[in-house]
Amino acid sequence: MPLLVEGQRVRLPQSAGELVRAHPCLEERARLLRGQSVQPVGPQGLLYVQQRELAVTSPKDGSISILGSDDATTCHIVVLRHTGNGATCLTHCDGTDTKAEVSLIMNSIKSFSNDVHGGRLEVHLVGGFSDERQLSQKLTHQLLSEFDRQEDDIHLVTLCVTELNDREENENHFPVISGIAVNIKTAEIYRASFQDRGPEELLRAARALAGGPMISIYDAETEQLRIGPYSWMPFPHVDFWLQQDDKEILENLSTSPLAEPPHFVEHIRSTLMFLKKYPSPMSTLFPGNKALLYKKTQAGLWEKTSFPES
Repeated sequence: MPLLVEGQRVRLPQSAGELVRAHPCLEERARLLRGQSVQPVGPQGLLYVQQRELAVTSPKDGSISILGSDDATTCHIVVLRHTGNGATCLTHCDGTDTKAEVSLIMNSIKSFSNDVHGGRLEVHLVGGFSDERQLSQKLTHQLLSEFDRQEDDIHLVTLCVTELNDREENENHFPVISGIAVNIKTAEIYRASFQDRGPEELLRAARALAGGPMISIYDAETEQLRIGPYSWMPFPHVDFWLQQDDKEILENLSTSPLAEPPHFVEHIRSTLMFLKKYPSPMSTLFPGNKALLYKKTQAGLWEKTSFPES
């Protein structure tokens, strides 16, 4: 079934700009989102989603009320929500395997389908800019095409991507919005930044940098963040990269060197050091080959829980 805007079938392929011109409501929503100020989001009720991660929950969740992600340059942040039961999925897509990622997004929402009463599926796409390599444009096209191929009707509500999320400064292009949050209970989507990025930030980042696929990180039934167990191959030429200066790392390990946040190089360097320290994470980081489980405390912080039985 098709991707729809206000009940009308979306005509593909076309660029994000062409799409919003055909559907002025999308252009207006993108304008309003771009015009917002960035809200800092604290740890209370927050589940932060890294690149190549997915999290889904519903308003019934007693621990998580906000899903969010940031530091998206050419990446897109995708929110899919079912208006019937409020089940909401947020993921940070980088175009590695968009077909598999959209399938995972759809299945994650369908796992909540037992208690659906009416409603519809609504998708929100935010991120990317007019980058030189046109990676954002490619990812926008992939995401629109894959959602259009799904069996279910999917209503495109927010499209603030690529040229719609672009600003120019001294002839260089940058994304306007690089981070968003969604309130699970109210369905509000807003520009956001995050200080607390949850537990095991480097371990999760290392998995993505080492080429790991999109994975779901949260069990809404037990209200636990679930990390691993997973393994990776030794990172190619890790010592070489650790010897490079900031400029080399930025130019070679980023899809958009000029648009990265100030902490990008430090983050990559720390992640590379982590990969060097733990070339075989399965045996060292996941005792008994079991997942690391975390649960929110009343103060809103993540606390490690006991290992699962199986």
